[in-house]
Amino acid sequence: QVQLTESGGGLVQAGGSLRLSCAVPGGILPRHVMGWFRQVPGMERERVAVIHWNGLKTFYADSVKGRFTISRDDAKSTVDLSMNDLKPEDTGVYYCAARHISYLVTRPEDFDSWGQGTQVTVSS
Repeated sequence: QVQLTESGGGLVQAGGSLRLSCAVPGGILPRHVMGWFRQVPGMERERVAVIHWNGLKTFYADSVKGRFTISRDDAKSTVDLSMNDLKPEDTGVYYCAARHISYLVTRPEDFDSWGQGTQVTVSS
């Protein structure tokens, strides 16, 4: 498993932007798919965005397409989630996740390494 640490959450007004960062202190290992997920109390954790270890394949939930961008910098050992035009329904705890696998996976149960999460709150 991989140690992951999220940062960048906070309170923002609707229409604003935030950039979340996931640091991998030990360095991003080869062939790790990385993803961002979010969860609100009483709801299941949902996928937001995922990026393949080669950086060429990505997945976005329909609700964030065109507003969020996932990127990875293996040299810096970070995976970022840029969030624009934020909406109140984007509120939740955002988690970074990793899985050592050769193909793109997107479900929460497909990932075996998780960070502690960072809170994002979007006010209306």
